[in-house]
Amino acid sequence: MKYIYSIFLGLLLFSSCNNQTEETKTAAVPGEDTVTIQENAKQTKYTPEMVINKHDMTCGMPVTAGISDTCHLNGKAYGFCSPECKAEFLTKSRKTN
Repeated sequence: MKYIYSIFLGLLLFSSCNNQTEETKTAAVPGEDTVTIQENAKQTKYTPEMVINKHDMTCGMPVTAGISDTCHLNGKAYGFCSPECKAEFLTKSRKTN
C-alpha cells in the first residue's frame, strides 16, 4: 500500500512541476504579446487587387503568381514576389530620391 501511495504522490508532484515549468517559460518571455502581434501583422496576405502594380517592379513577375512581400511608398502599396526583390526596389528608389 505504501508503494502505491508513494507512486501516486510522485506522479502528482511530477505533474505539478511540469505545469509550473510551462507557466514559468511563458512568463519568462519578455514582450511576448508584442511578438505575437507582430507575427499576426506579418500574416496579413495582400492580394493583387490591394497593390498598385501588376508585375513585380524588380523582376517583372506577375503579382497574380503570389505576393510574398509588400512596401508602402508615397502612399501606395507595391507587391513583390520575394523580400529580395523588395529590398532591391527600395535601394533603387532611395537612390533616385
